[in-house]
Amino acid sequence: MRLRDFAGDISTGGGDRTVMATDNSIYQVTPQAVLYPRNRDDLVRIAKLLAQDRFAGIHVAPRGGGTGTNGQSLTDGIVVDLSRHMNRVLEIDVAARRVRVEPGVVKDQLNAALAPHGLFFAPELSTSNRATIGGMISTDASGQGSCLYGKTRDHVLGLTMVLADGSVFRSGPLSRDELDRACQQPGLGGKVCNALDRIETKNADLIARTFPRLNRCLTGYDLAHLRLPDGGLDLNVVLCGSEGTLGFIAQAELNVVPIPAYSAVATMRYDSFDAALRDAQVLMGFGPASIETVDEHVLALAQEDAVWASVEVFFPEDPQGLAKGVNLVEFTGESQEQVERALDALEEGTRRAPNPARRGYTLARGREETNRLWDMRKRAVGLLGNMKGDRRPVAFVEDTAVPPEHLADYIAEFRALLDRHRLAYGMFGHVDAGVLHVRPALDMREAGTEALVREITEEVVALTKRYGGLLWGEHGKGVRSEFSPAFFGPLYPAIQAVKAAFDPRNQFNPGKIAAPEGSSLLAIDAVPTKGQNDRAIPQAWREATDNALHCNGNGACFNWDPDDAMCPSWKATRDRRHSPKGRAQLMRDWLRRLAQQGVDPLAEARGLRARPAWRALPARIWATLRRREDDFSHEVMEAMSGCLACKSCTGACPIKVDVPSFRAKFLEIYHGRYLRPLRHHLVARLESMLPLLSRLPRLSNMASAEPFTRLVGLVHTPKLSTVNLRRELMRRGVSFADPETLAALPEADRKRSVVLVPDAFIQHYETPLLLDALELLAMLGYRPWLARYSPNGKPLHVHGFLGAFRKVATRHAAELRALAESGVDLVGLDPSMVLTYRSEYAAILPKGAAPKVRLLQEWLAERLSDLPRVSAEEGFALLPHCTERALAPGAVANWQAIFAACGLGLEIRRAGCCGMAGTYGHEAEHRALSEKIYAMSWAEQVSAGGGPGNLLADGFSCRCQVREIDAVTLRHPVQALRDVLRAGETVTAR
Repeated sequence: MRLRDFAGDISTGGGDRTVMATDNSIYQVTPQAVLYPRNRDDLVRIAKLLAQDRFAGIHVAPRGGGTGTNGQSLTDGIVVDLSRHMNRVLEIDVAARRVRVEPGVVKDQLNAALAPHGLFFAPELSTSNRATIGGMISTDASGQGSCLYGKTRDHVLGLTMVLADGSVFRSGPLSRDELDRACQQPGLGGKVCNALDRIETKNADLIARTFPRLNRCLTGYDLAHLRLPDGGLDLNVVLCGSEGTLGFIAQAELNVVPIPAYSAVATMRYDSFDAALRDAQVLMGFGPASIETVDEHVLALAQEDAVWASVEVFFPEDPQGLAKGVNLVEFTGESQEQVERALDALEEGTRRAPNPARRGYTLARGREETNRLWDMRKRAVGLLGNMKGDRRPVAFVEDTAVPPEHLADYIAEFRALLDRHRLAYGMFGHVDAGVLHVRPALDMREAGTEALVREITEEVVALTKRYGGLLWGEHGKGVRSEFSPAFFGPLYPAIQAVKAAFDPRNQFNPGKIAAPEGSSLLAIDAVPTKGQNDRAIPQAWREATDNALHCNGNGACFNWDPDDAMCPSWKATRDRRHSPKGRAQLMRDWLRRLAQQGVDPLAEARGLRARPAWRALPARIWATLRRREDDFSHEVMEAMSGCLACKSCTGACPIKVDVPSFRAKFLEIYHGRYLRPLRHHLVARLESMLPLLSRLPRLSNMASAEPFTRLVGLVHTPKLSTVNLRRELMRRGVSFADPETLAALPEADRKRSVVLVPDAFIQHYETPLLLDALELLAMLGYRPWLARYSPNGKPLHVHGFLGAFRKVATRHAAELRALAESGVDLVGLDPSMVLTYRSEYAAILPKGAAPKVRLLQEWLAERLSDLPRVSAEEGFALLPHCTERALAPGAVANWQAIFAACGLGLEIRRAGCCGMAGTYGHEAEHRALSEKIYAMSWAEQVSAGGGPGNLLADGFSCRCQVREIDAVTLRHPVQALRDVLRAGETVTAR
């Protein structure tokens, strides 16, 4: 198959095919190739090629964000990814409240473009920061607020489609006259119009009897809403929800609506989830914009997630403990008074209709507060995936819809069904629309699980039918299409006729929604699953992969927002391999292949650590010279090498997939087989070399000039400080800490003492900052001590020198524990280095052996009463380190509390990754990508500034990047505080 003049990308590589083999479902189907079209003309080229007789056996599946829960975009044919290049907002017509977009535009991306105009694209869904408009149209997506705003199709004005013959077809409402003219058009478009007209006319009565009258009416091929009052047709209702089975979406014209000016959310708490469901019908009487519900399992998991810090205030502890069910009741209005009247009515109404199961409620007012609650609700699907143990909630019966008035009884039976199977589960959803997301916890790696999926699904289908509902209320059919014939009954041939009209050779996403005569639909227990592939991986390997095998494909790492720290390499490349989900999938496939080959990676790693590296050097040289291109580990290596090891995935991923940790384990084995670049050895051992290099800093700086460092693949390396640390410490009266001296201090002196633990980079490259921190502590009335320098080992871990890292960590942890045993607290400055003790040290050392070193701001935040209040009007802005955002979000807020206690304002700026990430941005092969990442978010923040010297950054690598690219020197918050306290007039000394 050859695509002449194709402007996009074509890949048959194992890495791309592996990453495209999964979505957010239980299934795994590997395509033969992946196409990334650049424009509509590329889609025409693909369709025309498919239309040739010699390619009649080729089939394709369009793909957007890849977050489908039912395998909609999975195929063993060719994936056509519309998200990489076709992602432009083409036109915004504010007056007409209309937009035109390409299918790869992400919903939140569109709303960010619309926000300055006071407009938004209304259909809401929990995956809004990564779901594409094309994907939303293909599944007719909806979620929170659907009773007010409707589904996606209610906002589609027209679609530009590329049909199976390569013709371009524009769909939309057609009057009777327009339809008659369209039927006369040559090509497939005219035939489609004729066919749909005949199908609807012939089956009008049957259509009326078959399609349910629900808010979440049937998605895809919606014949019930096809006919217009004047006898014309609205083809959009057939195409919306068609899951790529009828052609390619090239563009979409959408209507948009005003952003509600005011909003509030009442968080209603209950003794039981059943009580929450039953009370929802009462709450509906108060006219809310939406009611979302969450069960106790989701709430408990939210408590363990970073999101809880932002919403905890809305969930006060009751005497009975945390609520067992919650209703989030939203009210919107054009004025605050309108919203307040609705809240007053809610309070009065609930008082008049008391419910003993209600525990009370809290209120969130305004967009900032309500968004915090909605963000927590959006994370529910991911949070469930973080349930402990090998059994994790999975999607296969999770979007059923029933009449809302029957929802509580229906769910009671649903829960009893799952209890009979002794399955844990979590529930959340749109109680106002009668849709709850129910995810039973299964270990898909257990043999026979596919049969259990079949058994439960059949029972749920029967239960849903009995309550007058649907199996597919929100997330489309996909692999579950096998239940279409039973549901449609005698109308199913009409559904088949729709498919045949658009796709006569069944090449577009076959096996889903409808299968032409002679073809079959997919079966839920006949499509390969991720669990089947993972069964080959031994349990010990699974436990050692830092949650890689628990990645459920929810796609939170595909976050579009450039000002969010989550996975900068994905944002900059738009390559799914360079995302946590992609890397996790590659890792699990690599492990599966090793198991099939009889290779034990854990034993291999132990062997590498047990023998001197030089012994394996000849074998590595030989393997490198004879590099086997069919070795799948090269595909994995390409994806892993792009990781910045920023740890954003660890914090932002609901499953806590820790890419830097399993990446380090992979690098250890890969470079145990193949030679490392020389720079890996230099960078990994830099911490040990710095004390020697810093003795002659000027000479060392000359040697590290770019012409020399570029020879080993390094660029833009920082310069060593020329400040003599020992002399400055003596001048300031600061001593090095040792356990005996600290332990001998009187107790009162120990309480007023603190040990600053230096890291390699601040001590040797930013020595003045180290001294400023010591001075600040002295100014605040504490006696600062400086721990003697010792390598932390972070660079060793990043590059996969895990044997060496374990030795360094063991030694350094023992040194710090000895200091801590004196009773004096230990603090550090750089987030990346300090948080290594909590993350990498805690993972590799025996339980309790990791030293307790806090970030300076965490320590100071416990002593706010000791901070002086100054007379100053300065305001500051902080760009935090992305590792700090991920692993210690509270530490970011601590800076605000500290500045506020001193009478200073501090704004925490939203920014993504700076792109430096330790040594990543200093490596020549990554420099261009590093600068691209910087340009996505930090460049604008630095340009905007915040006043002379008022923009701060607490990450060493971040400050390096800003200095290198923009020639701007950012201060650390410590330096800003020291300068203000030194220059300002103290108003209060607490």
